Amino acid sequence: MPQTYDFDLFTIGGGSGGVRASRIAAGYGAKVGVAEERYLGGTCVNVGCIPKKLLVYASEFGEAFEDSAGFGWNRCRPRFDWRTLVANKDREIERLNGVYESLLTGAGARIIRHRAQLLDAHTVVVDGQQLTARYILVATGSWPTMPPIAGVDLAISSNEAFHLPELPARILIIGGGYIGVEFAGIFHGLGAQVTQVHRGPLFLRGFDDDLRAALAGEMKKRGIDLHFGTVVNRLERTAGGIAAALSNRVELEIDLVMCCTGRHPNSAGFGLEKAGVKLDGNTAIAVNEYSQTSVDNIYAVGDVTNRRNLTPVAIAEGHAVADLLFGGRSRTIDHESVPSAVFSQPPIATVGLTESAARARYGTVEIYKSVFRPLKHTLSGRDERTLMKLVVEPRSGRVLGAHMLGPDAGEIIQGLAIALQCGATKAQFDATIGIHPTAAEEFVTIREKS
Repeated sequence: MPQTYDFDLFTIGGGSGGVRASRIAAGYGAKVGVAEERYLGGTCVNVGCIPKKLLVYASEFGEAFEDSAGFGWNRCRPRFDWRTLVANKDREIERLNGVYESLLTGAGARIIRHRAQLLDAHTVVVDGQQLTARYILVATGSWPTMPPIAGVDLAISSNEAFHLPELPARILIIGGGYIGVEFAGIFHGLGAQVTQVHRGPLFLRGFDDDLRAALAGEMKKRGIDLHFGTVVNRLERTAGGIAAALSNRVELEIDLVMCCTGRHPNSAGFGLEKAGVKLDGNTAIAVNEYSQTSVDNIYAVGDVTNRRNLTPVAIAEGHAVADLLFGGRSRTIDHESVPSAVFSQPPIATVGLTESAARARYGTVEIYKSVFRPLKHTLSGRDERTLMKLVVEPRSGRVLGAHMLGPDAGEIIQGLAIALQCGATKAQFDATIGIHPTAAEEFVTIREKS
């Protein structure tokens, strides 16, 4: 007699990956349960991509007001109100929480607003109730990692940055990943004095070196105080705020310290060991190319697997799991040619291989690079440069990587990602007519090798 279960699929975690898998599985006719103890939409919707991009938009208005003078506007900078921004942002996030709930319930999934823990490979405990499932999906995301600094309890993580009661006047950001870089631009654009400290020689490790260096230069022009090759030795409360002692002998007094020193897979406390689910050398759930764990009927997607920690990747992984288990369709996700953007100021975006990665893989590569002043700033007077770069394999002519620093970088690189996915060559880029006048046309008019 076949085993019967309470659910065909039980998902632990209501973020982007978990919701997509659950919704698609329910659409195939599966009986689905979803446990979420915090908020639907996960990091991206609540304390990540969406609210962060809204803050980026807010922080860009200051420069827009300044730039308008060159176009004939009477320059007058209005007053900014942090509390209004936060309240409006919260209202939008609440709306999106409702959208995610509707997506699940509309598909027929059951939402349980409690933490779930595994008892064994087919059983979870939720709010004291034992539930069984044929398949279990773990999609519990990641959590900010706080560094071992004396006095780190005085600092916040990115989670708290979205709910500050006031905008601090002086801010220290520790860390050089994309979160730290983005918040440096956000707080600076809103009027704060920003210092950013990173232990490495240059921030944004893993991105193309030309982009990293160019962005550092642009941020310094704006007045952000960057300290590379530097760590924070200690933090102490003072009468005037917080004192920070840096390893380069600089002493700072600030009002807020924000640690952006990475995120770790949120895998602890879910009973994974009871079910026999293996972790990798760190805390990530080990999975194969189909997102299957060491236990045949348990799958995992998103940041908790620490593959490519991006929302669209988690969504694609979750969709693929639902297709595999209930749709009769087996497919894998390409984690290499994933486009990404950093919503810094100016933003950067990239797809494919960096120059250093391409040289390591192919030996010889051709580099096409263009640095220019955006048309807008010929009248605004702002000293800002756009950088565009193509990495090409010389024998086949195939474009291996496309990288950009400048306005609308994410929008432009998204289109180029399709071309790279199709194996486009430099000759095909050259044969494409550009749209004039745009920055994007530079990608199809670059002819000189650098």
